[in-house]
Amino acid sequence: MTYSVAVSGASGYAGGEILRILAAHPDIEIRTVTAHANAGQPLVQHQPHLRSLAHLTLQETTPEILSGHDIVFLALPHGQSGQYTDALTDVSLVIDAGADHRLSSSADWNAFYGGDFHEPWAYGVPELPTQAGKQRANLVGATRIAAPGCNASTVSLSIAPGIAAGVIDPTDLVSVLAVGPSGAGKSLKPHLLGSEILGSANPYAVGGVHRHIPEVKQALRAAGAAEVHLSFTPVIVPMARGILATSSAPITPGASDADIRAAWEHAYGEERFVQLLPEGTYPRTADVIGANTALLGLHIDRDVNRVTIVAAVDNLVKGTAGAAVQSMNIALGLDEGRALTVNGVAP
Repeated sequence: MTYSVAVSGASGYAGGEILRILAAHPDIEIRTVTAHANAGQPLVQHQPHLRSLAHLTLQETTPEILSGHDIVFLALPHGQSGQYTDALTDVSLVIDAGADHRLSSSADWNAFYGGDFHEPWAYGVPELPTQAGKQRANLVGATRIAAPGCNASTVSLSIAPGIAAGVIDPTDLVSVLAVGPSGAGKSLKPHLLGSEILGSANPYAVGGVHRHIPEVKQALRAAGAAEVHLSFTPVIVPMARGILATSSAPITPGASDADIRAAWEHAYGEERFVQLLPEGTYPRTADVIGANTALLGLHIDRDVNRVTIVAAVDNLVKGTAGAAVQSMNIALGLDEGRALTVNGVAP
């Protein structure tokens, strides 16, 4: 069966990455691409690397244009998806790459985003450990999916196995992330200009105000944490794409080194797209660019009695578009890795 697809926000980074992956998907026909200010222009004017889609023209983003497809991907700024999702009742599967349907708490939404609160959808991180097993089970047959925040899923995948196994204390978590500016979208912003970021590392959203914090806490509570305290500091670094997240947590009294490593091995030993590296080995962002892969390195530091997890992902693939397509595959009953690769691009 071939599924017809519409992608909104197709002129942006996330929309473009969704299109790049779907263009190689044998079960997908990309029928419609939409935008706002760029409507009426050729898609390749904004995504010149997508040569196989050069025949497509960006249309207006309206419920009428998005309706009538089997699948709709929404790659819109936070707070803008809800106005469309409410109207797409005739679409069998809708996947939102924005934040509008990620959070279950209206209080968290109001505190970190504001505006209208919309119901939470199935969370698009299949490998995430939960008290019931894996988040994957909630995606089987889903009709509405919330793709994750890239920073949030990276940190959650890093820490959740230790919480699920009871070997770390979730009340003293620290995560520092080096992130590429593509995660902030394609809109022109002075602090993201090349002249501002080249040769510099720039912290932002310091002090517990980053919008992905409630998403991480929600995921870690699903893994079994009764209470979560997280110090979360992202830093923009001069690489176009990628996240390198370094997270640490106190070791639970009585947990042995073997218990700790076994927690992550048990969580990801059979996973295709989340891989724990051998002891003493740590990932680089260069190893995952273009891949739907999260690579994790684990270190047990008995001097301070903490576990350190270093995770690398491509924020536009495993962090966003790849996770969305992987979740789509699961929802449709297709092979989970359809059109996705574990191989990065080097150098």
